[in-house]
Amino acid sequence: MKYLFVLLLAGVTASAQVQKEQLNLMPWPQNVVVNNGNFTLSKNFKVNISGNPNPRIFGGVTRFLRRLDGRTGIFFEQGYISKLNEVPNAELQINCDKGGKIGLYEDESYSLDVKANKITINATSDLGALHGLETLLQLLQNDSKSFYFPASQISDFPRFTWRGLMLDASRHFQPVDVVKRNLDALAAMKMNVFHWHLVDDQGWRIETKKHPKLIELASDGLYYTQEEIKNIVKYADERGILIVPEIDVPGHASAILTAYPEIGSKVITLTGGTSEKNIQGTAIATYGIERNAGIFSPTLDPTNPKTYKILNELFDEVCPLFPGAYFHIGGDENEGKDWDANPKIQEFKKKNNLKTNHELQTYFTMQLAPMLKKHGKQLMGWEEILTKNLSKEAIVHSWRGPNEGVVAGQSLVDAVKKGYKTVLSNGFYIDLMYPIASHYLNDPMPKGADLTAEEKARILGGEATMWTELATPTTFDSRVWPRTAAIAERLWSAENITDVANMRKRLESVSFRLEELGLTHIRNKAVILRNIANNQNIKSINEFSNVCEPLKGYTRNKGGTEYQMYSPFTLFADACTPDAKDSLAFDEAVSQYLANKTPDNKAKVAAFFNKWISVNKGLIELSANAPLVQSILPLSKKLSDASQELLLVLDNKSTLKSADLKSLIEQCNTKEHADVELSVYESLKKLI
Repeated sequence: MKYLFVLLLAGVTASAQVQKEQLNLMPWPQNVVVNNGNFTLSKNFKVNISGNPNPRIFGGVTRFLRRLDGRTGIFFEQGYISKLNEVPNAELQINCDKGGKIGLYEDESYSLDVKANKITINATSDLGALHGLETLLQLLQNDSKSFYFPASQISDFPRFTWRGLMLDASRHFQPVDVVKRNLDALAAMKMNVFHWHLVDDQGWRIETKKHPKLIELASDGLYYTQEEIKNIVKYADERGILIVPEIDVPGHASAILTAYPEIGSKVITLTGGTSEKNIQGTAIATYGIERNAGIFSPTLDPTNPKTYKILNELFDEVCPLFPGAYFHIGGDENEGKDWDANPKIQEFKKKNNLKTNHELQTYFTMQLAPMLKKHGKQLMGWEEILTKNLSKEAIVHSWRGPNEGVVAGQSLVDAVKKGYKTVLSNGFYIDLMYPIASHYLNDPMPKGADLTAEEKARILGGEATMWTELATPTTFDSRVWPRTAAIAERLWSAENITDVANMRKRLESVSFRLEELGLTHIRNKAVILRNIANNQNIKSINEFSNVCEPLKGYTRNKGGTEYQMYSPFTLFADACTPDAKDSLAFDEAVSQYLANKTPDNKAKVAAFFNKWISVNKGLIELSANAPLVQSILPLSKKLSDASQELLLVLDNKSTLKSADLKSLIEQCNTKEHADVELSVYESLKKLI
């Protein structure tokens, strides 16, 4: 009996020992070793900080403790940490050599050593220590009675120095709380750049005291006060994040020109057939902020001295709000239509030997460089700014790819070969609703490109890019997370960490944990579905959302005109997300069945068909008192019809001809209902 007890105890101990493959770390560290034993948490757990860190470490450690006690329910005795060496005998020791500076190329490395009775984080700077704390939180395990950290040794550092997210606050204004919770999520995923797109055709979002017309006429009353901006910059700094603001010029200028039409390029044709340019007479074009999505003609006049006077004054007011070293001036998608139609601008081009609009835009861009440089800012712009005359100090932001008819990432290679530093966004456009694997396998370091070590060093990293034509504060988080966590791993982890299935497994845990930071990417789905269901039971519509995804690319918003900035974004497509949950599970079930047609594997596939038949019946019942459900009924019926027939196929009882069966499945490939598509279509095709 004594030996039996020992054997049972050994079994329990062995089962509690975590293997490296079980860890849900993201981004995956550079080196991970799991040892025998665990560090078990108790209320006596305390943290001590030593060295010479930036004071941001105190807030970071306090937040770590609150997240830890929130997860475990343990009433830790340690509350707020405010000074060095408060608890010399603490179980968690954090050692930092110096204070970290917010910016690129700072040492963000750390080492984490978990022993049965002590945990140590060593880092050159507090930025690395903050990353180490995030990894420690992800290490947390539990059994039926306790929480513990597995004994382990981790050494870690980022692969790229620029790991960012771009938030577009112009198309749909994103309030301060949205910005802050996403900054928290960026920090949790070890990302260090927040690119804040503040000005575009749809709105000017910065309080400008010297130019109040921009707020009065071009913001719809939705903007960040200067105090709010300072507060957000401080919030980001405390989390080790650099903020890069963007004012998009000379195109995408509808909002600016709504307030200052006199610096626009449009020619006015007066009664009698004469033409006047806005700076030559009293005839001035009128502009308005855009309500649609797309590319628009309003463009700043690069020949007008007042253009530069106003921009210089704006930079003088805006630059001091952002202490970082970089300022994004946009520079994208200027079609030059108003320039081509303006005789004065054409004359200016001839006089200055500017052969193309591209060269004229470079002239314009280089007028801005000294305006920014006097504030210590380095100019950055989208890839259209790249020409032979562009200053080598500029950073080129690569964004175009197959959607724009060019080779993906080609501008990145061109830029580094010409001596420019560059950041990649092509392939990381999360607003396009592409599956997570497409982002995860997209690498800033181009495959097959013949680059020298010096050229490779100019590739700073990448940026998840979130345009908000179709994203409101209610849905913003669900469009950014959890896919951005996979992008964070691509930018941090070793190049060979590319196992999509393993990433998905870890991401499920990471996504859930991001909720503790206030993200709404999971919970707001139910909010939208309750609205659609008219506060009836949402089980059926939730089940259907698990096999539907929003239309991809730019196909949901046809021509940029189907949805305006004030349209409802509380529809079924807004509740759906890429990588629909049941689609992945169904595809796996189908693959297993086709590989081995056992009764068990057959039953797994049939269970999905029976569920979808039931879901369709539930949606029909729901629609009796929920008008918003009507738009998805045709799609649900197509899936139900296919499911009923495929159940017969599984039992070899189908009487349909092969062509008719294929036609039935093909109807599930429609994109005509509710701006969503059935993400199980490809898996259904495999069965026939």
